[in-house]
Amino acid sequence: SHIRHAWDPTKSVAQNLAEMGLAEDPNKAVPIPKKKMLGMEVEADGWEQGKKIVRKPYVVTEMEYEASLPEKKSNTLSRDLIDYVRYMIQNHGENYKEMALDEKNYYQDTPKQIKRKINVYKNFYPEEYKDLISSLKQEKMDVQ
Repeated sequence: SHIRHAWDPTKSVAQNLAEMGLAEDPNKAVPIPKKKMLGMEVEADGWEQGKKIVRKPYVVTEMEYEASLPEKKSNTLSRDLIDYVRYMIQNHGENYKEMALDEKNYYQDTPKQIKRKINVYKNFYPEEYKDLISSLKQEKMDVQ
């Protein structure tokens, strides 16, 4: 977005990028050291990079700042997994063997696999899990 705002449509790609301090060709952006061959100095790529004037340095600084920000962790569970775990807990409580025999166990998870999925759900949504367990206990009390 920073490049888009600083872009001048009347100029070429090379001119726009040069004004922002960005490289059009990454092979030319990083200078290649000179190689020595039999006492002669030969430049590796045969050209010498000249100094270019950067007229829009704020683009690079804004991009560097944005890149330095910590990444937000947006890990979440799929809706299907959440529904599966809630269904199993509501119908079977903590009996993992019954869960493994349930018809909704489409992927034929073993009791240990189901337990692991429930533990993942507990870790991701501890409040929802507590609410689910408390609502189940409330239903059992109402039935008795």
